[in-house]
Amino acid sequence: MFVNNSFSYKSIARFSGGYVLWIIVWSFLVLCVYKFLDFKWIAIPWVSVGVIGTAVSFYIGFKNNQSYDRIWEARKIWGAILNISRMWGSTTRGYIKNHDSLQKLTDEEIDTITKKLIYRNIAYVYALRDQLLIPTSWEHVSLGTHVARRNRKKMEKIGIGILEDNFTKEILEKHLGIDEYEELTKFSTMATHIIDLQSQDLMKLRKNGVINDFYHAQLQTLLNNLYDEQGKAERIKKFPLPRLYAYTSILFVLIFIILLPFGLIAQFDKMGPYETWLFIPTVTIISWIFLIMELVGDYSENPFGGLGNDIPMLSICRSIEIDLKEMIGDGDIPKPILAQNGILL
Repeated sequence: MFVNNSFSYKSIARFSGGYVLWIIVWSFLVLCVYKFLDFKWIAIPWVSVGVIGTAVSFYIGFKNNQSYDRIWEARKIWGAILNISRMWGSTTRGYIKNHDSLQKLTDEEIDTITKKLIYRNIAYVYALRDQLLIPTSWEHVSLGTHVARRNRKKMEKIGIGILEDNFTKEILEKHLGIDEYEELTKFSTMATHIIDLQSQDLMKLRKNGVINDFYHAQLQTLLNNLYDEQGKAERIKKFPLPRLYAYTSILFVLIFIILLPFGLIAQFDKMGPYETWLFIPTVTIISWIFLIMELVGDYSENPFGGLGNDIPMLSICRSIEIDLKEMIGDGDIPKPILAQNGILL
């Protein structure tokens, strides 16, 4: 997630610079053909181009609204996961006691059980984050073009690529234990089965009388709520903005950019021999604005892409880890995740 108040000219140029070059070249070619080859017939009425531009702007605006809804919903989902995790920490500490158990557990045994359940919750959020970062076929990094190569480089510089190798693996082994971690790697969705282990352990605690029926139901409800939020996140990840809708948006912008010079060239030619050259920067600026609007919506539709505009899942996971470990008085409390180069992961 970008956290700076503004963007530098350099970062904006990196985001859109490659596209601007071909716009400049295209407008220059149209100007040369019109002015030096005297092909006056290529000029088209500005009104027709303006109508297309108006339609495209409405289309892009609607698409960007949908993209923003997706990224805002993703942030609400992770906010809910944070809140549920905090509730899990406080309720496990408060509920797991010697209630109706025939064989009373010591305080050390109670603490061990509580720590295990809380550590599993920490592992769960990191595992869920790792699952959501797996690229799908429609994401930019999966495309077989220069766009994919460019976005892979972005991931290395400002996205998940700046993390060291085996980052998540080390965290999961630490909080699950090596044996449990190895067992969970057999499943395609590790996060799902971590919650299942939590549920099985709650049932054992109920049978042994460590928790009563009411406490068991309350704790199981929290686990069910985590499943609910996980399903919402997976819905966003696995169901993209309809591809025909997304593709036609890009196509309409390109059509408008291609037609724009033909609609403006005659207007600038009337201004005089020198003023005609203002045609190139004018076309470039107008085209750039439409292109940026399209790119912003295009990159915002996937909040789990491993790039700089993502939901700061790692920061939220670390906040959960810190809060839960402080609850149990753990001495191994990590530092919060800080923004790097204006980006919070």
